[in-house]
Amino acid sequence: MPVSGSTRRSFLRAAGAGAAAFCAAACTGFATSGSGGMVFLSTQFRPADEAERFRGLLAAAAPGVGYVTIEESPFASQVRSQVDAGATRIGLLGGLHGDIAPLADGYLQDLTGLLAGLGTRGWPAAYLELARLGTDRIWYIPWATASYVLAAHEEALAHLPSGVDAASLSYDQFLDWAIAARRANGNRPVLGLPAGPKGLLHRFVQGFLLPSFTGGQITTFRSNEAVTAWQYLRELWANCAPSSTNFDFMQEPLDSGEVRVAWDHVVRLVHAPERDPRNWRMLPSPRGSHGLGYMAVLAGLAIPEGSPDPELAQRTISTLTRPETQLRLLRSNGFFPAIDTSIPDDLPPAIRLEADAVRRQQEAPGAILSLPPVGLGKREGEVSKVFKDSFRSIVLDRADIRATLDQQARVLQGILDDLKVPCWAPDPSADFCRVG
Repeated sequence: MPVSGSTRRSFLRAAGAGAAAFCAAACTGFATSGSGGMVFLSTQFRPADEAERFRGLLAAAAPGVGYVTIEESPFASQVRSQVDAGATRIGLLGGLHGDIAPLADGYLQDLTGLLAGLGTRGWPAAYLELARLGTDRIWYIPWATASYVLAAHEEALAHLPSGVDAASLSYDQFLDWAIAARRANGNRPVLGLPAGPKGLLHRFVQGFLLPSFTGGQITTFRSNEAVTAWQYLRELWANCAPSSTNFDFMQEPLDSGEVRVAWDHVVRLVHAPERDPRNWRMLPSPRGSHGLGYMAVLAGLAIPEGSPDPELAQRTISTLTRPETQLRLLRSNGFFPAIDTSIPDDLPPAIRLEADAVRRQQEAPGAILSLPPVGLGKREGEVSKVFKDSFRSIVLDRADIRATLDQQARVLQGILDDLKVPCWAPDPSADFCRVG
């Protein structure tokens, strides 16, 4: 049935809030407990309204489970302390891949058998590979996901070069499109990128540009192919709106008409098509010589060692990963399904458009799954700063690319040496991550 304007706006606000918790590690709010016999400890949905919506879903789907939220930093230590003491009170865990991965060294139950019993729900093979955490066992069940896509208005789509499929762009075609649209617009760029103080352009470099051009992120950081990727970004930037250095959320300049094409996180694009969705498309990100690099923000469900009710925990995982429950989570909190399920027609058009673009990225031939940094804790911001500083020097200040990458590689390696962590996708998971 049709969705009213007020209902659509309410949903989009809820979707935005839910996905914001998904992509922003440092959300405000604090742990709140719910009623129920088994404790479900999660880093997700910490703000009170999000937690309340999810508790409503959980009460109907899995009675007897109490939802407790916690910030990312104490999440792993809370689990470790209980398991080490032999007094685990937590029955089920929920968190991003990066929250759960550090616990696979003896603090999680093997869920390989559970996965087999859940049948063919259509998890992407790449997600299941992540859930193995470099082993031959499954340590968490993929729960929900988000990503980054392109948004384009029909005014810009009219300037696609002849024969180019907007849903299957190469980076060269993307640049040609930006040039053609700029020229048709009186030499005023119509492309915008989120390069503002709170923008996520560094995720574009980490999870999209470098994997597409080099096949990696850290182990190929200063490779010759990385130099080519940065040369490309210079050219692309020359065809971006100069005010992109002020853009944090691309839905705002898209909605105002300041730009007509933009790349950003799905939650930061969702409001742009709200008023006239028929004039918008959401598109997969471009592909490069190594494939279509894309960054997934993936949440999973795990069971700690010593769980007081592992059978209830398994039943809860089964329920939360059913198609109907996955779609209820999309409606209530804005997380996209991690399984293969059709998006209903009665969802707001913007959500349907984004879901299709996210699916196309996942299923693209030669797709290269990337992750936000894993295992860095509070120092993740320092790694992000390496990419931000590289952009500032190479693209904005026109510094020498090779010299800049060599300098930033030393900074990056120093952080990784201190932490002694393995690399994250798409780089190989060696014992210690080395900058290449």
